[in-house]
Order: sequence, then structure tokens, then C-alpha cells
Amino acid sequence: MALKVSGANPKKFHKSQLKFYIFLIPFAIFMMLPIVFIFNHAFKPLDELYAFPPRFFVYRPTFDNFVNLFQLANSSGIPLSRYVFNSLLVTFSIVFFAVVISTLAGYVLSKKNFKGKFVLFEINTAALMFVPIAVIIPRFLTVSVLGIEDTYFAHILPLLAMPVVLFLLKQFIDQIPDSLIEAAVIDGASDFKIYLKIILPLIKPAIATAAILAFQLAWNDLETSILFTTSENMRTLAFFMNTLVANTNVVVGQGMAAVASLIMFVPNLILFIILQSMVMNTMSHSGLK
Repeated sequence: MALKVSGANPKKFHKSQLKFYIFLIPFAIFMMLPIVFIFNHAFKPLDELYAFPPRFFVYRPTFDNFVNLFQLANSSGIPLSRYVFNSLLVTFSIVFFAVVISTLAGYVLSKKNFKGKFVLFEINTAALMFVPIAVIIPRFLTVSVLGIEDTYFAHILPLLAMPVVLFLLKQFIDQIPDSLIEAAVIDGASDFKIYLKIILPLIKPAIATAAILAFQLAWNDLETSILFTTSENMRTLAFFMNTLVANTNVVVGQGMAAVASLIMFVPNLILFIILQSMVMNTMSHSGLK
């Protein structure tokens, strides 16, 4: 005889869920504090920015910091739209190609058998230990030998190899049953068709996570603009915001620094919100057992 347990994982609110809300709501509020502070800080007038003791919330919101930043940007000689275009082009190119390369490599390392397979994966795993500054010289030499300094390729190429993304995707592809691929091979599917029709649809959660990681790395990158470009019109928004604030009056620059931080943070937040919802939905309907 089947027993119906009242309140066990209910679809709507039930009093049994109160114990979870008591813990989760304060925790969620605590995690939201840095985001709330970034937004409040950008709208503070100078007297509140330098108030002591520091104020968490803004009392008299103002757009003066935004006005000062854009006025200074317009007087720099190169329009702000150029830096925005560079960042968007570079960032989305890196996200697209890094995900494509990593998914292809992850599929091969996970489902194909060939000599040196485990050695290659161990090399990728070892690369996780190296911080970006440790590979600056090899990257610079690569860009220099290829002769792509001061081009968009100098921004894109050094960031295409992402060991953490490859590791994540490869581990996720390992969960796909080999029987699915064997059935596709029996039906005459090529490797590319298996990759396109089986692998990619089943690893959407991992792809979304990889896209977030790649976007954050590319959008906030300063290294390529500093080392691999000399023309100002080839540099990105992250570099421009960093140098623009650093080269201005210390007092006024504090307000513009707050705005620059907000501008650089908002795209990351929007992308995370969009892809996070997709990750949750695709994980619950991925069909992986």
C-alpha cells in the first residue's frame, strides 16, 4: 500500500519548508551584500565616498560620477565606443572559439583511444597549477614569432587555451554513456555528427559554465592590451577603464573608479543570471543517468 507523505518535497510552499528558509534567506542576503555595495558605491557623491565611518548605502544618489567618467573618456582622443567594440569582439570571439576547441578536445580525450591520450590530459591538468603571470613570457614570444602584435589576434590567441574549461568539459563528457555513441556509430554517424548531435546537446550545463568562465577571463583581461598592443585604438575597455581612473585626480578618480567597477561588473552579472537559469534547466532535463 502506497503511503502519501504530507509535505515531502512539495511543489508549492509548505510549512515544512520554513526551516530551509530560515537558513537560506540570511545566507542569500549576506551573499548579495557585495553586489548591493558595488551599485550603491557608484552613485555616491564625493563627500559620501570619503565619509568616515564609511557608509554602506548611498544617502544622496548622484550621476556626477558617471558624467565625469564619460566626459573624461570623450576627451581622451579615442571614442569610448571603440573600446567597447574591441572588448565585445575580443570577448565573444574568445568565448566561442574556446568553447568549440575545448568541447572538441574534451570529446577526443574522453571517448577516443589513442597513444598519448592520458599524457596529454595530465599535461592539461598540470597546467591548472600555473597562474597567468607564469606564462606571460611564452605567450609574448608566441605572439611575437607569429607577428600578430597590435591585432585582434593578439588579444584572442593567448586566451584560447583554457585548461580549467577543458578539464570541466572532459569530466562532464565522461558521464555520457558509451552505448549512445556506439549506437550512433552502428547507425553510420560520423565523428562530427556524434559530436554535434549527441555530445553538445548533453553537455549544455558544462558549456554554459565554460562560457561564464571564458567570458569573465576575457572581459576583465588587461594583460593582452598591456603586452601585445601599442595602438590605443586596439585596446579593450578593461584596460581603458583601468588607466583612465589611474591617471586622473585622486579625489575625483575615486568616484570614477566606482563607476568603472560597476560598468565592468554588470555584464558578468547579466551573463551569469542568464546562463545560470539555463544550467539548472538543462541539468534537470539532460537525460544523463
